[in-house]
Amino acid sequence: MTSIDRGAQRRRVLASSFVGTTIEWYDFYLYGTASALIFSTQFFPEGSPLAGTIASFATLAVGIVVRPLGGIIAGHLGDRIGRKSLLVASLLLMGIATTIIGLLPNFSAIGWWAVGGLIVLRVLQGLSAGAEWGGSALLSVEHAPARHRGLFGSFTQLGSSAGMLLATGAFFIVQQVLSAEQFTDFGWRIPFLISAALVAFGLWIRLGVEDAPEFEEHRSSGVTRAPVAELLRHHRRPLLITIGLRLGQNAIYFLITVYMLSYLASERGDTTSGVTAVMIASALGLVATPLWSWLSDRVGRRRVSIFGYASIGVFGWALFAFLDAGPLALLPLVVVIGVNITHDSVYGPQAAWFAEQFPVHVRYSGVSLGYQIGSVLGGGLMPMIAALLFSAGGNEPWLIAGYLSVLAALSIVAALFAADPARDRPGTDLGDLHGATERIRPDSDPETTLTDAEPVLAATERTDR
Repeated sequence: MTSIDRGAQRRRVLASSFVGTTIEWYDFYLYGTASALIFSTQFFPEGSPLAGTIASFATLAVGIVVRPLGGIIAGHLGDRIGRKSLLVASLLLMGIATTIIGLLPNFSAIGWWAVGGLIVLRVLQGLSAGAEWGGSALLSVEHAPARHRGLFGSFTQLGSSAGMLLATGAFFIVQQVLSAEQFTDFGWRIPFLISAALVAFGLWIRLGVEDAPEFEEHRSSGVTRAPVAELLRHHRRPLLITIGLRLGQNAIYFLITVYMLSYLASERGDTTSGVTAVMIASALGLVATPLWSWLSDRVGRRRVSIFGYASIGVFGWALFAFLDAGPLALLPLVVVIGVNITHDSVYGPQAAWFAEQFPVHVRYSGVSLGYQIGSVLGGGLMPMIAALLFSAGGNEPWLIAGYLSVLAALSIVAALFAADPARDRPGTDLGDLHGATERIRPDSDPETTLTDAEPVLAATERTDR
């Protein structure tokens, strides 16, 4: 491939990573926004407001709880047949599920069938999201020049900000154009139905990309028969590290973008200020995320991330103090600090940092499983846990802030143990970070495992033999 062809393919890959993940997260975050604003009354029987809120957040959590399963399936197939194929399938599945949510009758129309249908569709969204991130992150990072893996990986991370911006923007526009009664009757469905057109555009972009040369070489020389089993047998340390790196980051994100909306509605009677603030922070994330990623290429992933985790541990306390008594006119500034500084400084480098922890033959499985399990433990359960902790704390948020601080501390520990090639071995190609590898051939004994000839990074050594 000539340098011109390589440059064109890299641009297509970056466009695919950004557009595809934007659409995926638009669909996924639509559900989170709707669960905070409307689902408790649309899809659950009338009862106490707390019960409806917890039930709504429980269905939100279902989609995140199944994400590791999506990661396992996608990791197994992605490490065997390629990243591109899984990305096309995940985008199509997400679009279909989201569009059907927009058409699903509510509880007053079909009763508990509505709840069951909502849960099934949320499960499909979760499986799709579980498959999406790992493939998109690897496609961008594996095509990246050695000294710019953080920056290239940020195009996958930008999808989160852009998707949230589109999701909150869609709800904001609908709320402004329609009356409150119209929004409740049918307006909330419009953002979900828009997904069909967005997915068609995303598929057109993704069908034009190719897997990276490193993976093509790996596939031509023989692939691992059971990459997930190989991962769990010989790469548990980097897997645990990536799970830990997700805890504080994902928790603060769901606390701000989901639970805060419900908290403001119940405690301050405000249903629009939070959405507006999140929308502003999401727009700024399009600049902040690549900036933090670029910085991680210069000074190392660990330094940037530990700064972010420490900020997260403190920010929760300041956030609730403000939400209880602060002027809501300043809420956008507070949310920008929480999202674009504390969160984005951690989230931006993650695509590159996770990929750097694993060799190519288990990389999709490793980044997907680590990312998705961390998502469940950190963010997926956060809105529901926060609602329970608020009640357990006598309708005071101190337990929520303390819980967030604990998760941030665990992430700092993980960051201290993670390999940091951007600082320790700058300019090293991704394929050279883990030494020579003897791979399973398709016709070999299925019980045979891969062995590293000379592990290079302590964090990825096979210490479990």
